Amino acid sequence: MHQKEQKKELRKRIKELKKTVPAGELKRQSGIIQEKVINSGYFKNSEHILLYWALPDEVDTKQILQKWFNKKNLYLPVIKGNNLNIVPFEGEDKMIPEAKYGIPEPTGAKLDDESLIDLIIVPGVAFDKFNNRLGHGAGYYDRILKRLKHSIKTGLAFDFQILSRIPTEPHDIKMDIVMTV
Repeated sequence: MHQKEQKKELRKRIKELKKTVPAGELKRQSGIIQEKVINSGYFKNSEHILLYWALPDEVDTKQILQKWFNKKNLYLPVIKGNNLNIVPFEGEDKMIPEAKYGIPEPTGAKLDDESLIDLIIVPGVAFDKFNNRLGHGAGYYDRILKRLKHSIKTGLAFDFQILSRIPTEPHDIKMDIVMTV
């Protein structure tokens, strides 16, 4: 089976698996993972952090965003065409739903100097023991990770999203660390 078909099949399998995990368990694991992020040296030593606004079936990041946006420079991605702009997070009240996927996005001006980003916290469909990441397939994060090569790349995953091996392609960028429960 070709890499693209393998990835597509794996996305489907993980999506079905997520449906079998109770919402309370996802919330419990999200809380543990967010605490690990906050207590990590990566987070403590970073001033400019790009996070993501979690979809209902992703590891949540709202606890980090709400607790730290007045203490650190936190950013969220904003879809612009085929790319993601980096925009400061200034609170939930300053966000609007994005048109394509309905994900809330900040409304401010994009960050001009992306080299400021010390740490990028990334969602994924699955990760493996070699820190490879399988995304949703649209390539948004592959493109932004290429631009942020200097940043520490951290994936967040529920325990069942960690696999022994996922198929990779040359354009896929590894995480520096993957945090789970």
